[in-house]
Amino acid sequence: MQDKVLIVDDDSSIRKLMSKVITCNDLIPVAVTNGEEAIKLLRTSTFQLVLLDIMLPGMDGFQVLKQIRYLGISTPVIIISGRTEDYDALYGLDLGADNYIYKPFNPVILGAKIKALIRRNKQVLNTQDEVTTLGPFSLDHKSMRFYKEEEEVFLSAKELILMKLFLEHPNQVFSKEALYEQIWGDSIVDDNAVMVYINRLRNKIESSAKAPQYIQTIWGKGYTFSISSSERKSSDPPQKG
Repeated sequence: MQDKVLIVDDDSSIRKLMSKVITCNDLIPVAVTNGEEAIKLLRTSTFQLVLLDIMLPGMDGFQVLKQIRYLGISTPVIIISGRTEDYDALYGLDLGADNYIYKPFNPVILGAKIKALIRRNKQVLNTQDEVTTLGPFSLDHKSMRFYKEEEEVFLSAKELILMKLFLEHPNQVFSKEALYEQIWGDSIVDDNAVMVYINRLRNKIESSAKAPQYIQTIWGKGYTFSISSSERKSSDPPQKG
């Protein structure tokens, strides 16, 4: 069965172009013109990716994205917008978007990013590992649910991939370039995207995001995830299967 991509854009020419890009990459496009229709479909159907415009009638794209994540829908979202201010891109990423692409876009590049994001998300969903546990954290790979001290913490698709990477490689230092390539599948690094997602994870798993205990910045090198020896002793070692 072919994967489906949901297009949310009120511009018919853009919808047509994105549909062509999706079809050329052996995917099935489904297009709607507003956020209300998009949310209705996402609640009842399965999509591998959402391409979301910001300037929509009624609910704007940011409001749509907020609602998607509020409902616990972790489907990857790429914002494609003519709004080119850094603030808009950072805000979109902070709300849970997985990427932000400016209009006009290169159809070939867009197709490559769509395929890479779907592929990486599937790798996480189809992992053979059932549970990875480290310190107070555990990640159930089958249900894609993440817990701290047995309380569920809701993470977006990209946050889950990043957390999985950290849990499976504790104390390893990852450069921004390495993180971007692992998570986004792109060698052209967007420093802002990496920083946004590191901050998002810190806000969700740390007692104080300003004084992080787990996700540490190694100045000039990147980031590492570490668990104190006392927490290691009080919990099971990393488990797989």
